[in-house]
Amino acid sequence: MTNEANTPSGQPLGISHKPSKSGAMFTKFKAENKPAFIGYLPYGFPNPDVSLDAFKTMVEHGVDAVEIGLPYSDPVMDGPVIQAAASIALNNGETIKRVFEAVETVANAGGVPLIMSYWNLVYHYGVERFARDFENAGGAGLITPDLIPDEAGEWIEASDRHGLDRIFLVSPDSSTERLETVARNARGFVYAAARMGVTGERATIDASPEELVVRTRRAGAENVCVGIGVSTAEQGARVGAYADGVIVGSALVHTMLADDDKTARDPKEGLKLLAAKSEELAEGIHNAR
Repeated sequence: MTNEANTPSGQPLGISHKPSKSGAMFTKFKAENKPAFIGYLPYGFPNPDVSLDAFKTMVEHGVDAVEIGLPYSDPVMDGPVIQAAASIALNNGETIKRVFEAVETVANAGGVPLIMSYWNLVYHYGVERFARDFENAGGAGLITPDLIPDEAGEWIEASDRHGLDRIFLVSPDSSTERLETVARNARGFVYAAARMGVTGERATIDASPEELVVRTRRAGAENVCVGIGVSTAEQGARVGAYADGVIVGSALVHTMLADDDKTARDPKEGLKLLAAKSEELAEGIHNAR
């Protein structure tokens, strides 16, 4: 790859030819006819050090890819459980610069490290700087809930330069044209939100996610993962029967919250509950077919 500093005209770096880490994971699981388990937890919750233990615990107890959340003061998509965790993380000094330690932790544990972030945080950190630091830490890809492909030109270029996956969201309300645009610009997988609205645990999962997966594949997406709402092994198995991956957030975050759902649980107890919940969900998801 050409070094930008050595190019006389200052041309941008070329395209990385590194294979997609998420794509490699799905290829492996498809060969075994299994869905992947993607688990979400905000970085810095309940504090930066314990969150690193939590990410490692998730991988050691069945989570295949870890969605490392970057806490944000004004989340548009996060439900009350994740908002509470993000608030605790922000109050305990979470910073975007240290999130790459979490990426390294997941990669060293053998998991696929993903970051989920609202675009504003990446933009202010510096898109090229973020992509470089993320790649250097062993990162796989970025999930951007509020960034659509039409407005992602700078990120598409940077992710191509650094071999990072681009994970955009679709919902049951997405038009066929929108699904095709997302499928064309995504790398790694497409995130299918099971329903419109904020994240959270649900007692039931309706049929619309399955239809959305079918439509998104028809639009050209190679891998489609379903998130928002899965909180039990049974629900994970139901979604894993048709999706390439099952994304679980609030149910995992909940294990680290105290019973008031506002403060952090004792770390030792929380990590034990997180390990048990990860194993329970992994069992349901990995044996879905």
